[in-house]
Amino acid sequence: MALTDVAVRQTKAGAKPQRLSDGGGLYLEISPKGARYWRLAYRFAGKQKVLALGVYPDVSLITARERRDTAKKHLANGIDPSDNRKAMKAVQSGEGSFEAVAREWFAQQSPAWVESHSSKIITRLEQNIFPWLGAKPINTVTAPEILATLRRIESRGAVDTANRAKQNCSQIFRYAIATGQAERDPAADLRGALRSTRKRHYPTIIEPAKIAELLRAIEGYSGGLVVRCALRLAPLVFVRPGELRHAEWSEIDFAATEWRIPAEKMKMKTMHLVPLSRQAVEILRELQPLTGGDKYVFPSERTGTEPMSNNTVNAALRRLGYPKEEMTGHGFRSMASTRLHEMGWSSDVIERQLAHGERNSVKAAYCHAEYLSERKKLMQSWGDYLEGLATGAKIIPFGSTAAGTSL
Repeated sequence: MALTDVAVRQTKAGAKPQRLSDGGGLYLEISPKGARYWRLAYRFAGKQKVLALGVYPDVSLITARERRDTAKKHLANGIDPSDNRKAMKAVQSGEGSFEAVAREWFAQQSPAWVESHSSKIITRLEQNIFPWLGAKPINTVTAPEILATLRRIESRGAVDTANRAKQNCSQIFRYAIATGQAERDPAADLRGALRSTRKRHYPTIIEPAKIAELLRAIEGYSGGLVVRCALRLAPLVFVRPGELRHAEWSEIDFAATEWRIPAEKMKMKTMHLVPLSRQAVEILRELQPLTGGDKYVFPSERTGTEPMSNNTVNAALRRLGYPKEEMTGHGFRSMASTRLHEMGWSSDVIERQLAHGERNSVKAAYCHAEYLSERKKLMQSWGDYLEGLATGAKIIPFGSTAAGTSL
């Protein structure tokens, strides 16, 4: 039977401690001297525990129930209310919690990331890590606690997310060590503890005959001109899908036949230069009368002021009869990389045109112009090759043409 405020106030002390139950594990303990203490009995990890919730009348019956309910929510999320309280006290006393240090690390690192990347990381932490480890003092977090948290992610089949979360935790601990807030990285002890993930490969098409079929299918696309042009341009420039759909007319230099993608749009936060082949320029010129007055080259058909959605190109490929297991917008990058390597072009030139990240920050500042002359030749050669496939022209095998190319 639930307690009433009258019963709490009027029950007299006895020779032995008394317990008045309110339900849900909450009870009032009355000492022989008359002191009244709120307690919560609960089980965690198979052990019976008791949590102090305050002293009556400083803590009323209503407040005690609220604290009980809060503790129950922690338990439902796999958090020990007693550990949570200790962690909160540590935070209040100035000892950094895991979440506080993680957010400090994030604030330091995120300015160097593109928005989509930073959003994924903080969301991953907020949804998968902070609810269980966030309140704990970072210097008290143990490897088994991290593993238990990561196992929750892994158990729902999100193996890649679990491994990425482990990597983020390790980065946070290393930052904490550098700033004097932790002594070691317990996440490093988990090497081999999680299921490994296979490197992600985007579905693509690399056989010349099948590439030719795809290009002809794209030429026959019966949807809107904006989407059709995006489909036609994608294999010619082989940028990331997000970079393509966010292309702006102000970034296109027709005189120099170049597309300069600002650093903030790139994965590695360095400006990227895309030489435009004759075929790419023709597509952009065809589209310019329609969207040239807009900000985006490929605006959304709904608003006109925002770029096309991130699923537009993939949806168009599905409409052409290419399932996601066979081809994606990102697959144009793998297509170009594979064929250009077989053509005999320098791997350094190809990798630079793919904008694969340069980790050296000083060198990265100059990467946009690296191998530029060779990249211009590569992009025009690639455009000619795709045009030949689409029109059915006889194509000389890659190896025999590029072997003599001066790179």
